[in-house]
Amino acid sequence: MPSVSAGSARGPARSTRSDASSAAGHRPSLLTRDVVEDSDVVVTMGCGETCPISPGKRYEDWRVQDPKDRDLDAVRAIVDDIDSRVRVLLVDLGVRVQG
Repeated sequence: MPSVSAGSARGPARSTRSDASSAAGHRPSLLTRDVVEDSDVVVTMGCGETCPISPGKRYEDWRVQDPKDRDLDAVRAIVDDIDSRVRVLLVDLGVRVQG
């Protein structure tokens, strides 16, 4: 299932894992109306009114801790939380999840 990483502000991603989910060198795209309209599900993480809204789209707002200025262990816990939520969402969408 294709996915897009986007945000309400651009900034460098920090790698917290050594596996394939590493974000090293990745910069998310801006979350635009076009991205939202091309999506089946829009997952936000507290962007509030700064995120574009498209009527009829499925939205999930995941309240997660901000990793900014956190130590590596705290960031890893946040990443694990998001990973768990993604897996639940994929199962809910009927996507087979490995691992």
